[in-house]
Amino acid sequence: MSALKSTVWVTVILFLLPYLNIAQESKNQLFYIHEDRVKPSMIQEYEQISKEFKEACTKHNLQGLSWEVASTSTGRYLNISPLTNMAELDKNVMAPLAEKMGDEAFKDMFKRFNRCYDKHGDYLVYLNEELTYMPEGISTTTEGQNYRKWHFLHVTPDNIQDLKEKLKELKALFTRKGSKEYYRVYHNGFGTMGDYYVAVLSAIDEEDYAKKSKANQVLLGEEGKKVFDDVFKYVYKYEVESGSMHPELSYSPK
Repeated sequence: MSALKSTVWVTVILFLLPYLNIAQESKNQLFYIHEDRVKPSMIQEYEQISKEFKEACTKHNLQGLSWEVASTSTGRYLNISPLTNMAELDKNVMAPLAEKMGDEAFKDMFKRFNRCYDKHGDYLVYLNEELTYMPEGISTTTEGQNYRKWHFLHVTPDNIQDLKEKLKELKALFTRKGSKEYYRVYHNGFGTMGDYYVAVLSAIDEEDYAKKSKANQVLLGEEGKKVFDDVFKYVYKYEVESGSMHPELSYSPK
């Protein structure tokens, strides 16, 4: 039995090792994401309940939790909260809110949420400063630029390091050329199947994004095309999502 326990713990440690290594790097901010895949017919209702939930948090001065909200054109709503470490996941930060609202009212609000989607879940991602290109300072909130474009680069475990090196080369090229198209790079963490990097770009709207993208393509020229080709050699699946941030649904305690 003791041998079996040892084997199990070794397996668990080996499984968690990539995430522990990522977490130990000081340049990687950890984020907890709760994702709701909202039915098209329930988007308006979902956003109304989200506003009511934010109002309840503000009224009762919920502490210990803040979040930003993003949504994609495919109905994915991402509630994004920064974490200092994974131990914060053990805290029941909603307990004081449930007590102040009343248990029945609190549960009723989440019952209304649940009618808006058939699938939802939780996972972690890490903001990787080493791969992020924001020369004027890294920030997840880009004032006046709530439009978002997510570029997902799915990668197999044996190609992760090679892809990372190519993303470093890409950042170096953007830096050397003085590109005005800034981006943040995240890596998946605990709670997801498969590995990916995602580059997130901000703009005023779709037109502004297209204008920046075209100007950047011209700026980088053939050298940029070569680096991007090298990046995609290690990507087995590429996905793009468009959407926006929702400051009106975001919450930060006073």
